[in-house]
Amino acid sequence: MKLKSRVQQQGFLLALRFLAVVLWSFPGARALDNGLAITPTMGWLHWERFMCNLDCQEEPDSCISEKLFMQMAELMESDGWKDVGYEYLCIDDCWMAPERDSNGRLQADPKRFPSGIRGLADYVHSKGLKLGIYADVGNKTCAGFPGSFGHYDIDAKTFADWGVDLLKFDGCYCDSVEHLEKGYKRMSLALNRTGRSIVYSCEWPLYMWPFRKSLALYGIIC
Repeated sequence: MKLKSRVQQQGFLLALRFLAVVLWSFPGARALDNGLAITPTMGWLHWERFMCNLDCQEEPDSCISEKLFMQMAELMESDGWKDVGYEYLCIDDCWMAPERDSNGRLQADPKRFPSGIRGLADYVHSKGLKLGIYADVGNKTCAGFPGSFGHYDIDAKTFADWGVDLLKFDGCYCDSVEHLEKGYKRMSLALNRTGRSIVYSCEWPLYMWPFRKSLALYGIIC
């Protein structure tokens, strides 16, 4: 597939940026010695340009769908971005269906992602790239889709089963520092229990500010 729209290509260039997992920015921060994210993680994230556009009927080339990510995967390969280190193709918020499935698992919106995340991951991997995905430590994502609170283990296993390579874990809909602290730790441990190498991109520092707490007090493992 090729991008046909100049606007689409401009959107790609605007959104292409560093995705850095900052492990040692704050005193007391700890990182697992697992070989991941030794250097800054580079890739493409959809939010900056495409945000939460769900209108695939009116805007089929710029809505959050597997078509968009497949197009971007091809562009990253064909234009040489992969060759200079941009290896992660990352999905942000708004990929999910409004409800979990009957087994309590997250699921992609079936109309916008008819192949599912597993199918998209296979396609991305076929281009020599890695797939990132988004979830939230709270009860809901920032856009109101199902959050991972109370589902950390099953969500981590789901992402591993799908072949996900990076998790951006947001912090909306948390009501306390304890919620943030425990949730981020539990997801870290859950990801490692899967046995799959998944970069853990924590958004927790941003969400600590409203609580006016010192970041150094919390030993979040990313």
